[in-house]
Amino acid sequence: MKSKKVKKSIEKTAAKLAKKVAKLLEKENKEKEKKSKKVQKAAEAKVKKEAKKATKNADKAAKNAARTAAKKAKNAEVAANLKSTPASAAATPGAAAAAPKPRTSRPAAKPAAAAPGAAASRTRKSRATPATPETSGADKA
Repeated sequence: MKSKKVKKSIEKTAAKLAKKVAKLLEKENKEKEKKSKKVQKAAEAKVKKEAKKATKNADKAAKNAARTAAKKAKNAEVAANLKSTPASAAATPGAAAAAPKPRTSRPAAKPAAAAPGAAASRTRKSRATPATPETSGADKA
């Protein structure tokens, strides 16, 4: 009789343990699923972001190509206009006056100093005081 009771209790505990194991396995599977969903979402977000970036870059490239094409067309038009104008029209005095004058690399020469003391006033020493024979260094020489 006792052996039957023992068997029953063993079966009961085994059933309880089996339920606990099943619960734990189920919980673990749910966590794995959550993690995989997170990873999947992250991957989808990354792909979406990269696609957005690629379209943005493609739009930029298209804009740049359109801009350069417009510039080239304008340059070609200007060149065609220059070729179509006869050389005699360019040699007219009105055209020569309209042409820009070439720039000189140096500025115009400054006028000469009026007084000999003006040269001494350029030194640092004489800035504070007016140029006089004492400060100009004429007596020291």
